[in-house]
Amino acid sequence: MFILDITNAVTLLLLLMFTVLLIFLSYELKRSYIVAIPLFTFLLLLVMHVVQLMTLSGEYSYNSPTLTWCIILDFAFIFISFISYLWVDDLEAKKFNKKSIDNSLDWFWKEV
Repeated sequence: MFILDITNAVTLLLLLMFTVLLIFLSYELKRSYIVAIPLFTFLLLLVMHVVQLMTLSGEYSYNSPTLTWCIILDFAFIFISFISYLWVDDLEAKKFNKKSIDNSLDWFWKEV
């Protein structure tokens, strides 16, 4: 059974660098859709890992801990990407004088 294992140190480091670089690029360009790319990617990875865990047969039960850790890391990356998306969306709204998607974190952005 093929598993896209993101618990591998090299893969995890590459995913982290990819995410940070896209967040930085979206910050510099003030475009929130750029940081939405890793958000949707990690959502797709989460769905893939959950489906693989739910359909895991008995002969591949040794992959269960790896898939569980992959799901945990998917949630962590989704959280980072989502907070970054809200942050860049707020910056984009201020730059182009348009309404932000969500203004409930204004108190937090003032501290950042």
